[in-house]
Amino acid sequence: MTGFNLAELLAERGGERYDLHTRHLNHQLPRMLRTIGFDKVYERAEGAYFWDAEGQDYLDMLAGFGVMGLGRHHPVVRRALHDVLDAGLPDLTRFDCQPLPGLLAEKLLSYAPHLDRVFFGNSGTEAVETALKFARYATGKPRVLYCTHAFHGLTTGSLSVNGEDGFRDGFAPLLPDTAIEMGDLEALAKELARGDVAALVVEPIQGKGVLPTPPGFLRAAQELLHRHKGLLIADEVQTGLGRTGDFFAYQHEDGVTPDLVCVAKALSGGYVPVGATLGKDWIFKKVYSSMDRVLVHSASFGSNAQAMAAGLAVLSVMEDEQIVANARHTGDLLRTRLAALTDKYELLHEVRGRGLMIGIEFGRPKSLGLRSRWTMLQAARKGLFAQLVVVPLLQRHRILTQVSGDHLEVIKLIPPLTIGEREVDRFVDAFTAVMDEAHGGGGLLWDFGRTLVKQAVANR
Repeated sequence: MTGFNLAELLAERGGERYDLHTRHLNHQLPRMLRTIGFDKVYERAEGAYFWDAEGQDYLDMLAGFGVMGLGRHHPVVRRALHDVLDAGLPDLTRFDCQPLPGLLAEKLLSYAPHLDRVFFGNSGTEAVETALKFARYATGKPRVLYCTHAFHGLTTGSLSVNGEDGFRDGFAPLLPDTAIEMGDLEALAKELARGDVAALVVEPIQGKGVLPTPPGFLRAAQELLHRHKGLLIADEVQTGLGRTGDFFAYQHEDGVTPDLVCVAKALSGGYVPVGATLGKDWIFKKVYSSMDRVLVHSASFGSNAQAMAAGLAVLSVMEDEQIVANARHTGDLLRTRLAALTDKYELLHEVRGRGLMIGIEFGRPKSLGLRSRWTMLQAARKGLFAQLVVVPLLQRHRILTQVSGDHLEVIKLIPPLTIGEREVDRFVDAFTAVMDEAHGGGGLLWDFGRTLVKQAVANR
């Protein structure tokens, strides 16, 4: 039999994975992975675990940067995709109205009853781009405000509201948007007084550093924006769909009703990319104001049947398995147990977050011996100590984590929302062992630190 055979292709060429990336894709990725010892070969995955060729399991506390909210290969989502493929639907005709997009929109909006309509794209950055366009058109104003250290995506529009210079450098000119400090209502009011602000886009918890908005900020910002005929955009691409212990993170603060809400990542079930922008009726009706404007904003693969089926299956699982409640309970347990270690380890500065979005921040120790080692790392590159903790968690304890951003001494935990006490015990035990080694002053951890210092110096 001739033709394409995926299993045969992987069996024949799968061992070339790192060489293929080096030759044909981003060549710095395999280089980085080899430098920190992350060049693993995972053979299969299920739920919150990977397995290598030797059958060793690895606990995933990263969840594909939040994509795998239900873990990998959830059977309900997997079955839904088999079903939609087997149905042979007349998908993406562009000139009909299939039922699945309407059903998914209806279900999503039930979690945000103050919103009325949905646009489906293919990713988080597309969801943000949609919100930026809709806010500008609906208000007739050109400028969008964002918060320092924010991350809203890497396409040109969303990059314009990205608060990290490292991502923006070299890609100017961008859109005329303006950063304010998160929580600074005075700065917000000052910008709004200029009369040209369409919206403020904000993550209820910033992914970079795991920084929650200050209590009361979202409600006060919303009131200021509406007073000046501006809109509040909540970027829930990472925080949404139960991640923080409520369906949406903005729901932690009473009275907050964003005008536009961006979601993606976990809505995919980890299979088919999907993004969604939820908004108020009047905004959509302004954008799509006539039949001549019916395609003024669209996406070639938006609302495709596979993505819609995956999204519907994800929301069904979330209800049936009480995923939001589990994220709240398990997250509280994990955060409480980690926070209890701050009195034991002087290198451990703070544990913060909500639900299963947790930041572990390290800081300058007091004792002379540790302080000298800390200073050595900081002089070479801020953020190296957090990387020192990440590496032995994977190498010796088979737990996948990562730092929450460049030049930050923060590890971000965003595991699948399905984890329970067994995974909490495994992570806390491993983290305690690594911190014991770090405070002991010797061993492989600090030896690897010296290697990273040399690497950082060489890259300057």
